Amino acid sequence: MRLKVFAASAALLCACQSGAQPASAPAPGAPKLLVVISVDQFSANLWDEYRPHFTGGLARLGVGAAFRNGYQSHAATETCPGHSTILTGDHPYRTGIIANTWTDQSVARTDKSVYCAEDESAPGSSSSNYTVSPDHLLVPTLGELVKQRWPTSRSVAVAGKDRAAVMMTGHNVDQRWYWAGKSYVTDQAGAAVPAVVPKVNAAVTAALAQAREPLVPPPYCQAKARVIPVEGGGKPVGGGQLGRAAGDAGAFRASPEFDGDTLALAAGLVDEMQLGRGATPDVLAISLSATDYVGHTYGTEGEEMCLQLLELDREVGDFLALLDSRGIDYAVALTADHGGKDIPERERLAGVVSAARANADLRASVIGPKLVAQLGLKGPGLFGDIGGDIYLDRSLSPADRKRLLAAAVAAYKAHPQVEAVFTADQLSRTAVPTGVPTAWTLVQRARASFYAPRSGDLVVLLKKDVTPIPDTSRYVATHGSPWDYDRRVPVIFWRKGITAGPSEAVVETTDIMPTLASWLGVPVATGSVDGHCLAGVAACPAARAGTERGKR
Repeated sequence: MRLKVFAASAALLCACQSGAQPASAPAPGAPKLLVVISVDQFSANLWDEYRPHFTGGLARLGVGAAFRNGYQSHAATETCPGHSTILTGDHPYRTGIIANTWTDQSVARTDKSVYCAEDESAPGSSSSNYTVSPDHLLVPTLGELVKQRWPTSRSVAVAGKDRAAVMMTGHNVDQRWYWAGKSYVTDQAGAAVPAVVPKVNAAVTAALAQAREPLVPPPYCQAKARVIPVEGGGKPVGGGQLGRAAGDAGAFRASPEFDGDTLALAAGLVDEMQLGRGATPDVLAISLSATDYVGHTYGTEGEEMCLQLLELDREVGDFLALLDSRGIDYAVALTADHGGKDIPERERLAGVVSAARANADLRASVIGPKLVAQLGLKGPGLFGDIGGDIYLDRSLSPADRKRLLAAAVAAYKAHPQVEAVFTADQLSRTAVPTGVPTAWTLVQRARASFYAPRSGDLVVLLKKDVTPIPDTSRYVATHGSPWDYDRRVPVIFWRKGITAGPSEAVVETTDIMPTLASWLGVPVATGSVDGHCLAGVAACPAARAGTERGKR
């Protein structure tokens, strides 16, 4: 069924000719290589703060069409949903990717959680030890449409996370590589392995075996070195300089080293596959994950994030310089899958009095049993975590589920850290939002993340500035809220010779795909995607050029 939905979407999107009739040539001046970079957890707040300090690749991209008010407009601001919007042009309600994981009580296994990039029908797959697959993505990506139009084009992904690589490339990809804890791996069983992959893996293994000296912070970063105690059992943060002990794979992920190696593998594939040298355009999707791990581990406003972003700027610059040296005609789009929020302990010191950690009693595993006992029912009652999608126990009768739903809505609404609660019925009856995302209400933001076959029976949204991490033994900060610190991200387009500069216009990450499609000459049928071709960036088809989005 999933593949049938996907095939129908592809047919609607791409006005491709039959096999007996060649597709039209790429648009005049189309780049030979389209590089789409997602920097995980790179909020627009971070872009605004650090842009004056960038001198490398991010500074270079910033002279392009640089929108500081880009939006992952939906409520579920997580890695998988966010990446699913970038190269499909659709919000999660259409991509089907409503979260990183969701609950499916029908799966034939004890673990009822399903990972967004998992084939749960594969023997032995679980949400924590899964078989990677694009099956859950319901719509095609730009790379797939390019390959459909020009069979000689290649679609390639390199990422720090499997879900990022999968959601940016989809079902038809030439090479897809992502970090799996010890090395870069692929889900393409039986596919030829490029020679550069084992070379990069060997180099990473050797580097991991050696300790890494701390980075030397410039004065701007030193000013952020204050050590901050953290509630919830975690270690203090601040003043870390991203060094690591030999063999510490966790510290490796939360450091610029990780992004450097991901970009090195991407560069190796550019050379070995001769990307951007053919008669038709190629698409290279890159997702850089270290910023996300730094944000989760240390927060977004300490010395650690400062060092990470300045090194990221340098690493991206080195990658672009390599493309320059190869004489490739390339273009770049850069954005993020979501934003992020600093630790509440540091925010309170900065004057954000509402900053707090969520109470542990907000867990579904705490509220569910209490309600079950009150109603005289049996079982866990609710599935889910703190906030987001909450599911009712399907083993209960319809009448008991109705009673439990009413009690759960009342219990969550009464909690002082909850802003809003919406039922699945409410969301299904809410019109899909359109227009400028800054004007969307909370129910509209939640509607953009709602796909009935996978979404919860109710969706719980926490109040602004509440961090849903009471136990800080693993991570201290996160994202995932419907608030703008998690929704607002940079959206940047760059081509050689472009001097568009910064823009205050409000755009969405869903606008990236149709804009890039216009650059390449891939037709996108009016209304077939949520996004709009940005008239201030591309020569948009007449049917799509009426939008004011992207105009300066």
